[in-house]
Amino acid sequence: MIEQRGFAKVAQLSRHFHVSGVTVRADLDALAESHAIQRVHGGAVAGLRSAGLELAFEQSLMTSSNEKSRIGHAAAALVGSNQAVILDVGTTTTAIARALIAREELENVVVITNALNIALEFEASIPRFTVVVTGGTLRPMQHSLVDPLADAVLDRIRADIAFVGCNGIDAAAGVTNVNLPEADMKRRMLATAARAVVVADSSKLGIIQLSRVVPLADIDTLVTGSEASKERLEQFRSAGLEVLTA
Repeated sequence: MIEQRGFAKVAQLSRHFHVSGVTVRADLDALAESHAIQRVHGGAVAGLRSAGLELAFEQSLMTSSNEKSRIGHAAAALVGSNQAVILDVGTTTTAIARALIAREELENVVVITNALNIALEFEASIPRFTVVVTGGTLRPMQHSLVDPLADAVLDRIRADIAFVGCNGIDAAAGVTNVNLPEADMKRRMLATAARAVVVADSSKLGIIQLSRVVPLADIDTLVTGSEASKERLEQFRSAGLEVLTA
């Protein structure tokens, strides 16, 4: 179940196998010791050997969390009241969502997202924020909505700014991702916004993955962490990209 879904909660496994939570936790601990899975709060995520190149959302939460939080605040500072904002799936864009919610002066902001977890982040902040969720098929790995029907909303809007994450961004190869359906969504999100912003922690810089999202010429701004090397940042700036570090 963990390999298929990428993530499973103790309560889910307990109900499915008709055993106690104590038994599930003991079994998960045993699997974690053999490196078949990784334990996280409340459950477990697939181990790297079974998850391939794509990490489950809960697994990504454990990496570069401080850097992602800083990126989230820097990106959220680009948003003003009365704007329409697109938020892609991912842990860094989730950090943006939380930073937006914390800005109490913001009002009348429309958020369009294909991430179910991000939509729920904003639920308690309605009506300051209006939340629009795209259609599509649910991918449990990232709690994301993809094709078919994922473009039902995107074809009808023009956003002020789009924040899109990635698995890699390179000065020559552009923005890339490991998952093809999500790469298509990212491409459409960037195309429908007046300002296209990619958010990526420093570990993604210089990395090239399977699916090309867009060339650097199609984005306006990169927001990354201060951990990024000066040489790498200069490569992006030399390519004409605005780079903000947090």
